[in-house]
Amino acid sequence: DGRGAVNGRRAVLGQKMDPAKDVLHIDGQRVYLQKKVDKLYYVMYKPRGYVTSMEDAHGKKLVTELLTDIPQRVYPVGRLDKNSEGLLILTNDGAFANDIMHPRKHIQKVYRVTVPCAVSEEQLEKLMSGIEIEPKVITQPCTVTPIFESAERTVLEFIIKEGKNRQIRRMCEAVGLEVKRLRRVSEGGVKLGMLKPGEYADLTKEEMRTLRSAIGKGDGAENGRKGGYGRNKKR
Repeated sequence: DGRGAVNGRRAVLGQKMDPAKDVLHIDGQRVYLQKKVDKLYYVMYKPRGYVTSMEDAHGKKLVTELLTDIPQRVYPVGRLDKNSEGLLILTNDGAFANDIMHPRKHIQKVYRVTVPCAVSEEQLEKLMSGIEIEPKVITQPCTVTPIFESAERTVLEFIIKEGKNRQIRRMCEAVGLEVKRLRRVSEGGVKLGMLKPGEYADLTKEEMRTLRSAIGKGDGAENGRKGGYGRNKKR
């Protein structure tokens, strides 16, 4: 209709323009094209006492309050409940986050769980074989390995590939075990490493490659940010 102009000349059907160089007008008004948003990927050690929701009406502390120098808003991928701690991935890439959380992807997650007692072979067998945590809701078989045992305290390593709400706590409750500490140490092959509570870091290219492989989306190495051993940590 003659309403558009590129670099002062009437635009024609099929014409191309470079938004980084060319100037576009519609009805005589300059149109500023939105700058492409960089996709960001981080890993955090979520401390206990923080929630992974973006907003909370009850005055609870949010994990996003710990992000002090992120140029754009990012979101937690999945959840860790308030009393749990450990590895949490954050991103502004919605498609990537959905792939990580999708039940069909079976992303492996590793937890260290402390209970204040000895654990019997019968309890271990029930945890590993699948257990009913609510009517008609049965967990998938998983791996549970004692890595420290005493009469007063046992540390168990859980390896699961699903993420039902408060799943591990409910599994333990179902076999008479009280969880005193729950820490996620790995997700999709990415490990917590040397991060301390409240610290976060860019996911490295190698970590992005590992996550992309876990969700079946190629190596994804180009999406990783600088880092490596001793990550670019922030606090």
